[in-house]
Amino acid sequence: MNGNSNGFGSAGAVAATEFLRRRHRHETGENQCSSAVVKRIKAPVPLVWSLVRRFDQPQKYKPFVSQCVAQGSLEIGSLREVDVKSGLPATTSTERLELLDDDEHILSIRIIGGDHRLKNYSSIISLHPEIIDGRPGTLVIESFVVDVPEGNTKDETCYFVEALIKCNLKSLADVSEGLAVQDRTEPIDL
Repeated sequence: MNGNSNGFGSAGAVAATEFLRRRHRHETGENQCSSAVVKRIKAPVPLVWSLVRRFDQPQKYKPFVSQCVAQGSLEIGSLREVDVKSGLPATTSTERLELLDDDEHILSIRIIGGDHRLKNYSSIISLHPEIIDGRPGTLVIESFVVDVPEGNTKDETCYFVEALIKCNLKSLADVSEGLAVQDRTEPIDL
């Protein structure tokens, strides 16, 4: 877990480590890097999950996605074409849904094409209930594995991907917590 515990005490760090061990398994090749980012969100799991599970609408919380067109229904193997906002070294991404588990709150995707440098990218995001400040909250863990592009180091590649994930998770927290403040504690249908 790359030191991104976001202020957890030792019990929280132990729980996050256990979730990583059980649910975030990546086979890492020689020229690949892998890491995980952890975020605490002051909103209940059902609300946060209602945003994360929408493979067809990542733009609802991912700030670098300008548009997404999904093909087929939301099932394993479904594809989406994502347009990336300018400012990143990418324009499009073709992604496949690898896992969508509504009971365990786990989503996994694999990038299979597009105009970007993230080759053989695969990620797993899982949500776990937690009490934050006496209210239902969510522990979010997102892990990934990706090829290291030519001309980059493993550290540089991990740093770049972690920065993107942190930005996405901050936005997820902002959207979720905003809805929770409005007492929208039931899953939302966007």
